[in-house]
Amino acid sequence: MSYEAKVKELGITIPDAPKPVAAYVAAVRDGNYVYTSGQIPFVAGELKFKGKLGKDLSVEQGYEAAKTCAINCLAAIKGQIESLDNIEKVVKIVGFVSSSPEFYDQPKVINGASELVGSIFGKTGEHARSAVGVAELPLNAAVEVEMVVKVK
Repeated sequence: MSYEAKVKELGITIPDAPKPVAAYVAAVRDGNYVYTSGQIPFVAGELKFKGKLGKDLSVEQGYEAAKTCAINCLAAIKGQIESLDNIEKVVKIVGFVSSSPEFYDQPKVINGASELVGSIFGKTGEHARSAVGVAELPLNAAVEVEMVVKVK
């Protein structure tokens, strides 16, 4: 099954590539690699998840935020390569979690992005990863995710 078909089967909608909120581009292709800028949980132009994990949001809400960020990463990638079927390997995911001082479940939050990628790409989606707690994120976003993929 193609990755595009798998996305449809899972009921996921990949939006148009997100518009940057500052002086950068959503993704850059360099040879056979596409690097996304950090994507925050925008849905239809609105920031869906705001605040700090462990204070304003639960791990489950953070997980959903990370999934949304990963979908936005895929949108940025698709904007560079036309079809998700052109992805050869998901190389790395980096996740930033806006965290209250006593919040330590950043890996559980970023699992939202990792598990979404795994459900679409299977073995091709196995990736290296970082999950980092931070004091603040742009626009008070709860989560930000970056992705690197190798393309055919």
